[in-house]
Amino acid sequence: MAVTADRGELVDRQHRVMGALVGSAVGDALGAPFEFGPPDAFSARFPTSARGVATEMCGGGTLDWEPGEFTDDTQMALLLGQSLVERGGLDEADVFDRFRRWAQADPPDIGIQTRAVLQSGLPWETAAAEHVRAGNRAAGNGSLMRTTPAAIFFAGAGRDATMDAARRISALTHGDPAAGEGCALFHEVLRMLLDGGDADEAVAAALPLVAEPHRAKWARVYAPAWRPEDATEANGAVWPTLGSALWALRHSTTFEEALRLVVDLGGDTDTVACVTGALAGARAGITGLPIRWTSVVHGRVPGSGPQVWELRDLQLLAVQLDGDPTARLYEPPPTRGLAPVEVAPGVWAADLDGARRSDRDVAVVSLCRTGGRFGHDVQRFAYLTDDDSNPELVTVLDDVLADMAALRADGKEVLVHCHAGASRTGLVLRAWLVREEGISAREATERVGAVWPHLSVWNDSFTRALDELAQRG
Repeated sequence: MAVTADRGELVDRQHRVMGALVGSAVGDALGAPFEFGPPDAFSARFPTSARGVATEMCGGGTLDWEPGEFTDDTQMALLLGQSLVERGGLDEADVFDRFRRWAQADPPDIGIQTRAVLQSGLPWETAAAEHVRAGNRAAGNGSLMRTTPAAIFFAGAGRDATMDAARRISALTHGDPAAGEGCALFHEVLRMLLDGGDADEAVAAALPLVAEPHRAKWARVYAPAWRPEDATEANGAVWPTLGSALWALRHSTTFEEALRLVVDLGGDTDTVACVTGALAGARAGITGLPIRWTSVVHGRVPGSGPQVWELRDLQLLAVQLDGDPTARLYEPPPTRGLAPVEVAPGVWAADLDGARRSDRDVAVVSLCRTGGRFGHDVQRFAYLTDDDSNPELVTVLDDVLADMAALRADGKEVLVHCHAGASRTGLVLRAWLVREEGISAREATERVGAVWPHLSVWNDSFTRALDELAQRG
């Protein structure tokens, strides 16, 4: 099976870029609690999708992660991404210095090899190479796990430039060229996926550019028939990590399926899921990532101040890396503060500020940019714009409605809102009635309008999506 963008040209580049960076962090957080565990532990705990109050973002593990908290994989990726944006390109000394400050801040998780190199006291040009010369192993997956921001940043420069950058960044901490070649191949695969291309075609074109001593082994790991059980090393090494990610893409059609496959492999689950999440996220786009996962992903970067990175911060960095370094966080203007109104049993409507001030026990479904979390126990963020640019409206609606149903089954009241509480809010409320009560789109519109006079039906693409839902039955 070819590894291509799931929805072809319907997923535009910015959606894929955000899908790659957010998907990487989501995979990291999803796999963290299962790190060093046995195979199939994920499916044993979650045999089906967990969409209610408690989801697969369960936290815990050997380092007692918070639900949705990312690990050193994403922490280092964010340091790399910030350096690329702030320096306007690759400044190896700056990247190494950021990594070193992070290591000195005693992060809860750091690879043995990465720690040894960053705390060696040697300059950036020689630290990793000296580690190898001393006889230490250096082909771990620690440089692969963090390279997604660089793959996004250099994608527009073409195959040679992105593969060269990958090798140089890898060599800052991983002196074995095998690790650098793995990063170079990853960069090229992601570059193709971001353009809506085929990953297997990217591999075929890039393998001749791999350094000759490493080409044969990488060709074996990248072969379509390769399986994780064929690996000759544990999946903490670079070869099975990347091989497993491609294997998962070949045997899945959605982001969720790909991540379930790799977390069930056991072992170094956070890193294998992190790498897979980047590729599967680029394939699916941001709207193909489950909102129950993206809404809770978060973490701090030791040594870089008190900032807690959330979904909106990851999305912003993705846009900056993709060529808009001046992009800034959006702060929504105040709204009228429409008080919540119950539109269907247990399902409420409001505008942005009305939702922000609502009871903390209510589960909030946010359909617009909010300027950050509200402080509710449960808040889900759906990627939905009030125009005709949504690539897969029905896919987004399916995800939102399934989560709403699970939250209601858990006894939660659910509040739906967008900025003005009009068009996007009205779409989801009407879709809820269509799905739950089996009524027509016209009947749903009349029902919602009767109790929520702020409903707006101007968006023709929303109407078409609603009609499609109704036709499904």
